[in-house]
Amino acid sequence: MKKVVGVILVFCWSIQLYASKVDSLSVYSKSMNKTIKNVVITPDAYTKKGAPFAVVYLLHGAGGNHKAWLGKAPQIKKYADIYNVIIICPDGNKTSWYFDSPVDESMRYETYISNELIAEVDSKYNTIANKNNRAISGFSMGGHGALYLAFKHPDIFGVAASMSGGVDIRPFPLRWDMADRLGVYADNPDNWEENTVINLVHLLNGKNLKFLFDCGVDDFFYDANVRLHKKLVERNIPHDYIERPGGHTNQYWANSIKYHMVFFNDFFKK
Repeated sequence: MKKVVGVILVFCWSIQLYASKVDSLSVYSKSMNKTIKNVVITPDAYTKKGAPFAVVYLLHGAGGNHKAWLGKAPQIKKYADIYNVIIICPDGNKTSWYFDSPVDESMRYETYISNELIAEVDSKYNTIANKNNRAISGFSMGGHGALYLAFKHPDIFGVAASMSGGVDIRPFPLRWDMADRLGVYADNPDNWEENTVINLVHLLNGKNLKFLFDCGVDDFFYDANVRLHKKLVERNIPHDYIERPGGHTNQYWANSIKYHMVFFNDFFKK
């Protein structure tokens, strides 16, 4: 009889260990005059009252939506519990690239995430509403978006990361609707130069942001990530850079997010 009870107790403990809650939050964007859906994952320990929580924003890649992270790395639900954080996965449109388009006023995702979404999350959830408890990461287009937003808004994000990020968009003038967001490169070179992550290093002073980026050596964005790393080294900007075997794949991103969450957790604890 004791053995049976023991088995039942172990089973109950295991199913309760990770009990984060997945919800949906619809946010009206005044800048784009539309309502945008976002996934919200709250840890099992979350309560509206009591100690507030740090927040991690995860951005999806081109062609995705707010549910992409749950499909590609469902273990993020477990990470919300392990690190006791709220995770927000915004819908960044299939190909917004997370900036405010200079040629299309209906695409203002920099304003949406850095202003409208964060304000709504902080008002509706029990968050620690400051940069030292707010992180952002993403894969592919979302990796570009995470560093782009963090480099431009180090007063909002204290820590950032990117995996397989398109950190230099200029080599791809015909891909992923970027010409629709920035105009044709030949006619609008300034738009492209001013909205690519690798050209925003001048916004960093080495102290205003802690960040990590990684890329697989078989990824078509690998060269851009290497060039960003070298540029940061030349400018003496502290950062963590990792390259490992792998391509532009779900398997790579599901592995990478584990390290990003550890990186964020270390930052929050400090």
